[in-house]
Amino acid sequence: MTATTWDGLPISPEPPYGATVVVFRRAAAGLELLLLHRAHEGPEYEGDWAWTPPAGSRLPGEPIEACARRELLEETGLDLDLEPTACGTDEWPVFMVEVLADTTVTLDAEHDRFEWVPCPVALERCRPDRALLPLKAVVRFMERR
Repeated sequence: MTATTWDGLPISPEPPYGATVVVFRRAAAGLELLLLHRAHEGPEYEGDWAWTPPAGSRLPGEPIEACARRELLEETGLDLDLEPTACGTDEWPVFMVEVLADTTVTLDAEHDRFEWVPCPVALERCRPDRALLPLKAVVRFMERR
């Protein structure tokens, strides 16, 4: 049986299975990360997978860089060049991109809202560890830059 995304698209049966994109901006108080709230469980849901950076599954045969750009565009309306990081895994790479403070985010039907939050808040909200650990690694990487 072929695995599919929430909207019925096929997921690659071989790694990498998908990608995460950490979007950040510089604010007066420091770095802020873009988090998206998934609409599947309703607007009040705050459990696992409620808040995550833009991310999604790779289509069969799709280059991973194209997957990351497609997911970012689909989920946020942002069409940007991404920087690969060493913060993910062979199964799920992580990319990052800096945007201007006034960048407009346009959500897809999978998400009901977004927030720009300081790094510590992002690390508190992202659950489970599969969503949190790559984000935590990118935050550590950005702090060393």
